[in-house]
Amino acid sequence: MSDIKTSEYWQHRYETASTGWDIGYPAPALTSYIDALPDKSIKILIPGCGNAWEVEYLWKKGFRNIWPADIAESPKRNFLARVTDFPEEQWLCGDVLDMNGEYNLILEQTFFCALDPSLRRKYAASTHRLLQEGGKLAGLLFEFPMDENGPPFGGSKAEYRALFEPYFDILQLDDCLNSIKPREGREVFIELRKKAKP
Repeated sequence: MSDIKTSEYWQHRYETASTGWDIGYPAPALTSYIDALPDKSIKILIPGCGNAWEVEYLWKKGFRNIWPADIAESPKRNFLARVTDFPEEQWLCGDVLDMNGEYNLILEQTFFCALDPSLRRKYAASTHRLLQEGGKLAGLLFEFPMDENGPPFGGSKAEYRALFEPYFDILQLDDCLNSIKPREGREVFIELRKKAKP
């Protein structure tokens, strides 16, 4: 599974259109969450954003402090061709788990499930580190048995609770009620608030 940690692996997936995680529009669970956000000035990171449908949605809703990040180059080109007024300097290229910065919100959509499972604890620690005091991690995680043939890789609510509780107060960790049809019963919606000290 070591090759999934490289930009070359993900670039190849885009070049060969092997992007089954990309539904071609923003996930309904995330648009509902975004629609309820009261402050459009908050600084938002979208890790492993791919073609960044949620970023486009945020941008059209008037959010301007948005920082999409991906390890592959193709998503950036695809997105900037669609959303021509988005500032290119706000697109972050590289491994999110090694980036720096301070954000109010990290939106999760098919990034966690694409990581080598050995990186899950690093993900929890990195998202905690990247959030400002009181910042939140929110979005979707898959719920199905772990499969070594991923990505995507599965998991369970019990695993996620054990993984995130040292770093976050768990506000929501529940079955997603507005998943897209193919993912019904296979997604968990999370909303986690950064603890002061892990």
